[in-house]
Amino acid sequence: MPAVRPTLNPQILRAGDAVALVSPAGPVAEARVEAAVRELASWGLRPRVYPHALEAEHFLAGSDAHRVADLNDALADPEIRAVLCTRGGYGVQRILAHVDYDAVRRDPKLVVGFSDITALHAALWTRTGLATIHGPVAAQLERGGLFASTLRHALMSHEPLVVEAEQDEPTFSVRTSGIAHGTLLGGNLTILSTCIGTPFFPDVDGAILLIEDVGELAYRVDRSLTHLGNAGVLQRLAGIAIGQFSEPGHGNNAIRPPDVLRERLGGLGIPVLGGLSIGHGDRNRAVALGCAATLDADAGTLTVAAAVR
Repeated sequence: MPAVRPTLNPQILRAGDAVALVSPAGPVAEARVEAAVRELASWGLRPRVYPHALEAEHFLAGSDAHRVADLNDALADPEIRAVLCTRGGYGVQRILAHVDYDAVRRDPKLVVGFSDITALHAALWTRTGLATIHGPVAAQLERGGLFASTLRHALMSHEPLVVEAEQDEPTFSVRTSGIAHGTLLGGNLTILSTCIGTPFFPDVDGAILLIEDVGELAYRVDRSLTHLGNAGVLQRLAGIAIGQFSEPGHGNNAIRPPDVLRERLGGLGIPVLGGLSIGHGDRNRAVALGCAATLDADAGTLTVAAAVR
């Protein structure tokens, strides 16, 4: 068994805490940020939209310098207790080398997002051991319901997060038997694949790897999984938790992502559980990364300890 790495746990959010809204990846509509501000304020929090959060420069939310400046300012501000990314998109990998990891070590705070934010989760874990939240971005809070409730639970409760496999998820049929225990790491499959070979890819020995993706044809999912296998990543895992996989083309492709997932992961000899409502679908349940997790493929559950202390 690999040694258990100590986790840097942020403090739980409480009413009155200030939280930052930053855009380290793609541009976001102002109306969606305003809706997030209203939702967070209804929880008793004090949301702050950072100066460059609403900028747009081609496919990025402003320049690299502006995006990382907002992120670093939020990470270094002792009053800020959580950093919520407004959306994913693309761009985080461009700024990872300039993130203020020393500020994270001095004052760990909650960092939230998914999709392209996977790269930030991986870098923060690799450089500091920070437990983070893979969950709805701020722009999704306008949808209320599960998007708001699951994120609020992750930020403001010490209770474990339990995700049950759901039959209406396309990956529900991807499953092997068994129970795995390990640290939950991962996120978006494409981003994880492109992090391999960089200083920001986490040590996954004995981990439970979470994977999800959006808009990728089956052969692209296969390509990413093949890359993880060729890099020796898949062979070092304790288990694999599979979130949502959607593809373009309205399902007109003969081979679908679940077919690829079954083929490439079913023979690894470790527990694999699909059907988890985590990712880009109509439900996006929040889970903590960098925390102890149990994947029970027989019961169809992923249970993850809270990120907060």
